[in-house]
Amino acid sequence: QVQLVESGGGLVQAGGSLRLSCAASGRTFSTYVMGWFRQAPGKEREFVAHIAWSGSTTYYADSVKGRFTISRDNAKNTVYLQMNGLKPEDTAVYYCAARYFTSPKYSYWGQGTQVTISS
Repeated sequence: QVQLVESGGGLVQAGGSLRLSCAASGRTFSTYVMGWFRQAPGKEREFVAHIAWSGSTTYYADSVKGRFTISRDNAKNTVYLQMNGLKPEDTAVYYCAARYFTSPKYSYWGQGTQVTISS
């Protein structure tokens, strides 16, 4: 069982930066692929980025590539999402998720953190 708690959301102006954190419980954090997703009002939840259990491989949605960076610290059971060059269209609730490294499905989700970008 993995419990995830996001933090770091807030209100920033366009062009600004935020760093989201996701703290995970459990002793086997390093065996999980960690992902960030987001859901804007009236829209479906969408993939943002993920990072392999070792941290060696990352993948980003085209909409955030070059602006967002996902990283993890397995010693701290924490995954991060550094968001730079924020745009109003990045406004959403951001969710952290985890899936076992051999599983295609994200089984664990955090409660979400609100990110609002003003123009």
